[in-house]
Amino acid sequence: MKKYHYIWPAIIALALSLGILIGGKLDFNDSPEKLFTTNSKKDKLNRLIDYIDYEYVDEINTDSIVDVTVNNILEKLDPHSVYIPKEELSQVSENMKGDFVGIGINFYMYRDTITVIRTVENGPSFLEGIEPGDRILIADGDTLYGKNLPSRKIVGTLKGESGTSVDLKVYRKKEDRFFDVTLKRDRVPIKSVESFYMLTPDMGYIKINRFAESTYKEFKKALKSLQKQGAKKLTLDLRDNPGGYLGIAEQLADEFLKEGKLILFTKNNKGKIDKMFATEKGSFENQPVYVLINERSASASEIIAGALQDNDVGTIVGRRSFGKGLVQREMALGDGSAVRLTVSRYYTPTGRSIQRDYQNGSEDYYERFEDRFENGELVSADSIKVTDSLKYTTPKGKVVYGGGGIIPDVFVPIGNLEEETIKSMANLGFTPRFIFEHLEEDREQYEAYTESEFVKNFRVDDILFEKFVNFALSINISMDFYEYEERIKLYLKAALAEQLFSPNISAKIKGEIDQMLLKVIDLDRPTWQPEKPLLKE
Repeated sequence: MKKYHYIWPAIIALALSLGILIGGKLDFNDSPEKLFTTNSKKDKLNRLIDYIDYEYVDEINTDSIVDVTVNNILEKLDPHSVYIPKEELSQVSENMKGDFVGIGINFYMYRDTITVIRTVENGPSFLEGIEPGDRILIADGDTLYGKNLPSRKIVGTLKGESGTSVDLKVYRKKEDRFFDVTLKRDRVPIKSVESFYMLTPDMGYIKINRFAESTYKEFKKALKSLQKQGAKKLTLDLRDNPGGYLGIAEQLADEFLKEGKLILFTKNNKGKIDKMFATEKGSFENQPVYVLINERSASASEIIAGALQDNDVGTIVGRRSFGKGLVQREMALGDGSAVRLTVSRYYTPTGRSIQRDYQNGSEDYYERFEDRFENGELVSADSIKVTDSLKYTTPKGKVVYGGGGIIPDVFVPIGNLEEETIKSMANLGFTPRFIFEHLEEDREQYEAYTESEFVKNFRVDDILFEKFVNFALSINISMDFYEYEERIKLYLKAALAEQLFSPNISAKIKGEIDQMLLKVIDLDRPTWQPEKPLLKE
C-alpha cells in the first residue's frame, strides 16, 4: 500500500472541509442589531460569573469561562451560529471588508526573515520600488528577523493608520546591498475576484473566492474589462467559495436576471417572509452564463446558483454544493467580541431550502459532508441521493431538488486521488512554497520573460521536476510522480506565473487541464470552433 494512501487523503479531506468550517460562518446579513433585554436567565448567568469572580477559592480567568459558555450555547443551536473572540474580530472583519491598511506585500518568513513574494499593484511597496525577493529587516527600529518571531508582531509593525509612515531597512539579494526606504501606509485591497481572463475568443472567465463588501465592485470591473475584450458569454467560477454577505450575492445575481425575477426569499422565526427581486440594472441579461460549483461552494455561492437555476438562466456545471441555507447576523457583545447568530432561512425562487440536516449536532453535520467521498457522489451523479418530497419544478419544467445543496445541471466528477493530491499541494501552499524557494536560488533566469512569452514558450525542465519530487517525498507524499509528470509540471509553471506575474496568468495555465472548464468549452462548442484544440490533457 502506498504511503500517501494513509496520509494524503486526510489532508485532502481537510482541504475539502476547512473552507466550509470557516467560510460557512461568514454568510450573514449586512446590519447588526441589539437584541439584549434584562431577564431572569441573563441575571442568572451574570450572578454566577460574579460569584466565581469574587468568591471562588482560586483565582480564575472568568473571561475564558464566558467564552466557553458562549461557545457551548451556540453549539446547541446550529453549525453556523458562531462566537468571534475580540482578538479575532478585527481580522475577520478586515477580510470581509475587502481591504486593510498596510504596506502592500505578500511575504514568507524565509530563513527567519520577511521575504517579499510580490507587491500589491499600486500599493505603497509597489510605488516605492520594493521587489520580489527583497528582505525586510527592520521597521521603525524594530528588528523583524530571527527565530520564533511572533507573526502578530510582524503584522502589527507593518500595519497602522492610513497615511502614517514606516521606515524600513531592506536587503536586496540579487544586488547584494542594503537600502532604506520610507513607505506611507495606505488601504490595500484583499481581492475576492481571484482571477479573470478570456477563456475562449468570446467567453470571459471570472473566479470569485468569497463575497466581501468589495466583491460586487471587483466583479463589475472584471466584467467590464472582459466585455471590452469581446466577452459575450461568461463562466462564473464559484468553486471553493464558502460564502459571505447575502446582499452582495443578491447584487451579483441581479446582473443575470431580468427585472422583477425573484432572487430568493428569507423566513425568520416569526414566519416573516422577505423577498428579494432583480432590478433593471442587470448588465449581463440574455447572455449565456455558466456557473461552476463544487462540494465546497456554500451559502452566497448557492444563492447565485439557485437563483439562476430556478429562473432557467444559464447552466450550472460541477458537483453538488455544500448545502447551507441559513442566514446569520453579526451582533456585538460589548467587549470587542461578537456573535454571528442564525436569524433566518433562505429559499430559492422555486421555494427550495438547500440546508442540510443538522439535528444531530455540528460534528455529525461535518462528518456527513465528508461522507461524500465515501458514497461515490463526487464521482457519479447517480450516487447523489434525492428526496421526491423535496422535488420542485422551474418555470420551464426543469426538475430541481431541495435538501442538501444545489445539484448542477451538468455533472463533472472529481479527479482521481493522484490528481486531487497534486491540486491540493497547490491549494494548501506546498507547491507555492517550493517555487518560492526555487526563485530565491535563481530569480534572474526568469527576468527576460514577458507574460505572453512565459505562457507560450516556458517549459518546466526535468531538473526542477526532480527537485519537486524530492520535496514531495520529504513531506511524506508518495505516488507515481512520473505517470503525472506533465500535470505536475503544469502546476509548477502556474505557481511560477503567479509569483512572477499575476494570479490571472496562473489561473489561465491551470485552466488548460481543468475538467470543468473543458466541459464548459465542450458545451459551448456548437457556437465556437477553434482552429485547433484550445486545451489538452
